[in-house]
Amino acid sequence: MADEDEMAMDDWAAALAEQEVADAAAAGTPDVQAADIFQRFDASAPIANAPSNIDMILDIPVSLTVELGRTKIAIRSLLQLAQGSVVELDGMAGEPMDVLVNGCLIAQGEVVVVNDKFGIRLTDIITPAERIRRLHK
Repeated sequence: MADEDEMAMDDWAAALAEQEVADAAAAGTPDVQAADIFQRFDASAPIANAPSNIDMILDIPVSLTVELGRTKIAIRSLLQLAQGSVVELDGMAGEPMDVLVNGCLIAQGEVVVVNDKFGIRLTDIITPAERIRRLHK
């Protein structure tokens, strides 16, 4: 059975090579040779002209978001909000805040105030394996 599969693959390879030669001859390209269709690509072979580091992506801007919490409210309640209204979130006071980059959770942290500006101190960074696992949920 394996010999039949190999013969079928050889027949297909020969037919495809003949078709390439015929197409090239029809296009007027002289001395066209059949290409090796099933050439081997080694994973260890370097890609031509590929940079060896990630310096080229370091200046790409991303959107960083700190999420304090979420809530769902009815439109009726939303329209009744005014200055001074309090909206209850699902996060508890003192809980770590989520840090998202382009909508993907990358870390958790706590709110801090530095020179009258809010910031976040990272307390837990999500591992790449955990990020991938969360994507598949």
